Amino acid sequence: MRAKICGIKTVKDAKLAQKCGADAIGVLVGRVHRSNDFISSKTAAEICRTVGPFITTVLVTHFEDLVKILKLAKQVPTSAIQLHCDLPSRTIKTLTRKLFPRKMIAKVSVDGPEAIHRARKLYNVADVLLLDSINKRTNKVGGTGHTHDWSISAQIVRESPIPVILAGGLTPKNVQSAIEKVKPYGVDVNTGVKNQKGGKSQRLIQEFIQAAKA
Repeated sequence: MRAKICGIKTVKDAKLAQKCGADAIGVLVGRVHRSNDFISSKTAAEICRTVGPFITTVLVTHFEDLVKILKLAKQVPTSAIQLHCDLPSRTIKTLTRKLFPRKMIAKVSVDGPEAIHRARKLYNVADVLLLDSINKRTNKVGGTGHTHDWSISAQIVRESPIPVILAGGLTPKNVQSAIEKVKPYGVDVNTGVKNQKGGKSQRLIQEFIQAAKA
């Protein structure tokens, strides 16, 4: 099981995640929806340069404008790009082609059975799917701290011809159960490994990764 620690805001937290055995880290740049975890492209680039050669770096963005995304991709040298928005499949296909060989991760908000239809539209245009929770009341499309209906996620995993990453309300306490029910390619956590100050907790990261890989 692969584990991604998302919402990395400092070099210190990036090194911490790497030390704890994370397979990937996510840096958030280009905010549209509510979130406290976004950083500048300059800081994100600095973080990406500090990690070792065997950890995947992921640029996570809310941007939906093609030109803005392409510009951001040049500024932040990551291995993969996570489009944490609801771009149409044709736009994602264009980005996948233009930014090759960087892997393109497309987000699906699991807010009911319609998520299955959204996922089906993305199978042939993205490299990876990421299933996340959404909180329309607070305008959060990620980092909600809430789980969603894992039975829907499990159906998407069973159908999908491409890797699927599970996110949304995962913690060291529930990640094993989530993996057993959904059987994803990997798991992604942000809120579930934060300390009281909003940074990353070494203890929680260690516990999360150990539980995910047990």
